[in-house]
Amino acid sequence: MAEEILTDRVKEDLSALGEIEIVVGIPSYNDARTIGQVMQAAHAGLLKYFANRKAVIVNSDGGSKDGTVEAAKQTNLDNRSILFVDHPLYPVHHLTMPYHGLPGRGNAYRMFFRIAEEAKASALAVVDADLRTITPQWLDLLLRPVLDKGYDYVAPYYKRHKLDGAITSSIVYPLLRVLYGRRVRQPIGGEFGISNRLASRFRTRDVWGTDVAQYAIDIWMTTTAIAENYKVCQSYLGEKTHDTKDSGSDLGSMLAQVVGSVFSLMEAYDAVWRNVLGSLPAPLLGSPFEMGVEPVPINLERMLASYRQGVRDLQPVYQSIIATPQLKGLEAVAALPDGAFALSDDLWVAVIYDFALGYHRRVLDREHLMRVLTPLYWGWVASFTRQAQDQSAAQVEGRIEKLCLVFEQLKPYLINQWPLRGGKEESKP
Repeated sequence: MAEEILTDRVKEDLSALGEIEIVVGIPSYNDARTIGQVMQAAHAGLLKYFANRKAVIVNSDGGSKDGTVEAAKQTNLDNRSILFVDHPLYPVHHLTMPYHGLPGRGNAYRMFFRIAEEAKASALAVVDADLRTITPQWLDLLLRPVLDKGYDYVAPYYKRHKLDGAITSSIVYPLLRVLYGRRVRQPIGGEFGISNRLASRFRTRDVWGTDVAQYAIDIWMTTTAIAENYKVCQSYLGEKTHDTKDSGSDLGSMLAQVVGSVFSLMEAYDAVWRNVLGSLPAPLLGSPFEMGVEPVPINLERMLASYRQGVRDLQPVYQSIIATPQLKGLEAVAALPDGAFALSDDLWVAVIYDFALGYHRRVLDREHLMRVLTPLYWGWVASFTRQAQDQSAAQVEGRIEKLCLVFEQLKPYLINQWPLRGGKEESKP
């Protein structure tokens, strides 16, 4: 039986509101500068697009020290209806409460899932509290597919710079696509829509006391929804810009946490993914449009130096992870001059599969294994950037599509070395 995380006071507040159709969750941590405008946008979206549905906005705060909770409580939304022609049939209610346990966002999500269940809500949407580009329409794009089209999980689709989000483009998206047969382009976004039945499924899973809840809850949710055959789609939200904060997590940590979680989930769902052949697109709702986005700073010289040093200094470690042909290929690339530096798709995909296999076999400490992937990742980013810097955004997306096809073509390499736990036939997605 799942642990009860709602206090009696919260239950009383929800009971007083009566049956609710929509819950909007806003997790926060030191977001005093932006939470007001995020709450205003969420409130405006509910009034404009769901005036005839009863809703509650929930801010779950993780112990902010900058006045975030106070800013949320002081946000005056009562007079915002003047911005709209039609007034709502039901008011939009607001609750602010703390969440406890690990400081990760997963604890806030768990709270939202439980509130949606307690309130018997039909749909839940979650948006980050540090957004600077959220619009009221985001609420429609995240909730409408659940309420009117029967989807269980709505993943975000953002407009990003062609070289932004390299961890997603080069590892996470291709892996999820090849493993589970669905093309969800941005599977680790902070915004999503979800049905009540999937929220209940998430809430009762044994994940909330683990590192997944702290570091990789988004990829866990996306993977679970796809692997367990819930109805999944994507909604185009346009540009996404966060408030700038100091971060205590470097890229190596992020790479280890996110990709390590993908590898861990491969173990949980190996009976699913080893029987998947090919992939199908997840429906994309909304209307993509051209817009300017901020360029991404790239330091090719530093990336190349990191790659070459890693291949040289970590060779004994790589020998325990990477198959000999791939390791020789990495060494050959390291010897190339800057102007000719290039990692082939086949080599990169085989290396990622080797790391997934090494993670599964526990050839060395898993955290250390994921950390030593970082120099090789920088080499791939440098190679990809050299090829893509003069291409259009559409051409770069086509380049990523080709990489994904190589992941699919080389999947037998992964399957043949993964311990077999069943003899099922391959099935098309």
